[in-house]
Amino acid sequence: MTTDALMMRVLKQFRVLLRSMDTHYRRVERRSGLGGAQLWALSEISRDRGLTMGELSRKLGIRVSTASNLVKRLEELGLVGRAREKADHRIVRLAVTAAGRRTLQGAPKPSAGLLQQALLEMREAELRALHGELDRLLRRMGHLDREGATTLIGDLLREHEPAAPIKRGR
Repeated sequence: MTTDALMMRVLKQFRVLLRSMDTHYRRVERRSGLGGAQLWALSEISRDRGLTMGELSRKLGIRVSTASNLVKRLEELGLVGRAREKADHRIVRLAVTAAGRRTLQGAPKPSAGLLQQALLEMREAELRALHGELDRLLRRMGHLDREGATTLIGDLLREHEPAAPIKRGR
């Protein structure tokens, strides 16, 4: 196989990866009414009772402000609640409500997302090798947008949705 043909096969793998993630997020939204990141956040809060906003942001790999926005929306939907610690009122703990648990039960799996789940299932050696190869690929690309590292994948996919067709009058 030529290098050009192999490059095209790898490019197609990236396309399948992105399309599969987008399809999963759309299915999540249709079935649960939540975006992929919202479902992942809800799942993490459910799994680790008493999580703080900082802990949630670390688990999702996002900024605290982004996690706060996710939680705010989940609160508005009645899926999550906040409670201040009695000993230290500065500490706010998150908890899933009964409605949040029902939403999780009816939502498509995996709650964390297809890519996140696949990465979690990899052995450490595989993850290290993938990390190294992706790091080399990113360095070769140059002109990197490092903001992407803390942007939710669903948001990145939506940023690049094709524009709606222009309707022209007669």
